[in-house]
Amino acid sequence: MDLDAVRTVVATADAGSFHLAAVDLSITQQAVSKRIASLEKDLGVRLFTRTPRGARLTLDGQAFLPHARALLAAADRAVASVRPGRRALRVDVIGSRLAPSALLRDFHRAHPDTELDVVHLFDVAEAHAALLAGTIDASFRAAPAPGHPLPEGILAERVHDEPHDLLTGPAHALAGAASLTPERLVGHRIWIPGIVPGTEWAAYYEDLAAAFGLTIESTGPNFGVDALLDVIADTPSLATLVGAQTRLVWPTGHDLRRIPVAGPVPMYPHALLWRRDNPHPALAALRTHLAAGAANRPAAAVWAPEWARGWA
Repeated sequence: MDLDAVRTVVATADAGSFHLAAVDLSITQQAVSKRIASLEKDLGVRLFTRTPRGARLTLDGQAFLPHARALLAAADRAVASVRPGRRALRVDVIGSRLAPSALLRDFHRAHPDTELDVVHLFDVAEAHAALLAGTIDASFRAAPAPGHPLPEGILAERVHDEPHDLLTGPAHALAGAASLTPERLVGHRIWIPGIVPGTEWAAYYEDLAAAFGLTIESTGPNFGVDALLDVIADTPSLATLVGAQTRLVWPTGHDLRRIPVAGPVPMYPHALLWRRDNPHPALAALRTHLAAGAANRPAAAVWAPEWARGWA
């Protein structure tokens, strides 16, 4: 259905005349007549009756008018859903408990009027595909990870370096430490069942283990965070590494310990990825907000994988 013709019907019904509708629509009266005549032909009914005082809706016109208004409202919503500045900014944060989600929440607190659509994609390859397809506006990822170069047209800025905590149960040999150097983790089993070969986080933990001689295991099924916490609480020989900003809640009886790792501080490098030609104004605001936070990186000695060094 010709939406211009539908819009002309609504304007004519509201104005009460073809002439005033033409003025409201900034078109000629002849164009108003042609649009309505064409729609009447398609529908097989008369929508208006001309009178000395203007144009009056017929019974069919009265039946059609509320549907015409609904059609125009739906068209406006469809346009708004994809128009930069009017639709929500769609951002991938990997997971709701992880640091990128916290970064995006901080942005929303600073910009409460910015509408956000938060999604959770699996890995950087999926994020690249979504950015290129335009189904998301931005993604928080460790980039550029080995095996995952930035595609043409995708840009990245390093926006946040996240320290690690060692998470242990109360009976673990390191449970009483106030902080730990990476060297003190040597010889202890670190279990991270969520490591998937080929992902950016797999590349990070592989490099971390090689740099400090750590034993990082990913064996066994990944039943999720709650199951991981249960195992760590009950198994004195196992610990796990978590991002310092990862949100975790566990039963009181678990008595888990989060111990900062420092000297040097291993840093997981979070970057924001976006498509070069994306004009969404909220994307620029997000980048500015994150850049201000990135300027406050820790001054202490840090470690990051080779592929994450030398760019910011």
